[in-house]
Amino acid sequence: MAFTTTSNYAGKAAGFYISAALKEAKSLDYLTVMENIKYKSNIQRMAGSGVVADATCDFSDAGTLALTEKVLEPKNLQINLDLCKKTLLDSWEAMQMRAGAGAPPPASFDDYVISYMGEIIAQATEESIWEGTAVAGKFNGFLGAATGLLLPGVDATVIQSSASAAYTAANIIANLQTLTKDMADNVAPILGKDDLHIYMNNKTYAYYISAVSTLGYVNAYNMNGDYEPVFEGYKIAVCPGMADNQVVAAEKSNMFFGTDLLSDHTRITLMDMANLDGSDNMRLVARYSAGVQTGVGADIVRQS
Repeated sequence: MAFTTTSNYAGKAAGFYISAALKEAKSLDYLTVMENIKYKSNIQRMAGSGVVADATCDFSDAGTLALTEKVLEPKNLQINLDLCKKTLLDSWEAMQMRAGAGAPPPASFDDYVISYMGEIIAQATEESIWEGTAVAGKFNGFLGAATGLLLPGVDATVIQSSASAAYTAANIIANLQTLTKDMADNVAPILGKDDLHIYMNNKTYAYYISAVSTLGYVNAYNMNGDYEPVFEGYKIAVCPGMADNQVVAAEKSNMFFGTDLLSDHTRITLMDMANLDGSDNMRLVARYSAGVQTGVGADIVRQS
């Protein structure tokens, strides 16, 4: 039986699929997502000092209001894949046959192929958020070599904390205590903010769990899905895209991810090549945009 499919999604329709793909990047749970940026967007943060004064009958200007502004400019990216249809059909047909009584209906072939592409987009996005640099196929991330937004050579206002050595289960507690001391010394006004997190990768988190379980904290290793990881009261955000031996303390509201889900540039196309060149190939095309930016660097602490 011949099987052909050709689908094209653009603008808002494509945005639905791109959004679902991007949200599979775990770090986005801990970033402020701006979904409809046309070319670029200004991120503004205000800080007031001495603004509130005693009431009088006259107008008397008092205090200062400082406005900081940074630009978030998502980078246009694309995926072009040429795949043998049989490779995808085998897996899709297996999914079709496994559905039993009461099971949800299997996904259409188009949806299956788009989900395949979505996994690629999510993985690439997760990696670029933290370790991306200004090279082809990536966007500049928070910690990328030489150009990372949190590096001292890029933003001198970000607080730099020094780890004693490469992280291990034996020293991770001491290093995190150094981080929280530097937080108290340098960013005390944000310590009570509900969206303040300590960001780390899976390996560092595994060291932390090993360390606290060795100390006898049962809840840390006897988890049933309800355990919220914390250190000294600060929430821990586990971000797979981060490199080893780096942690970051920041508010979610101060760490931004931007994309444009409504632009005509955003599109997904599936082309069956059977009627064009007689092959059994399928071409997958996706175009989207992504980028990150910080708000106030002086409210962020990075340890390495």
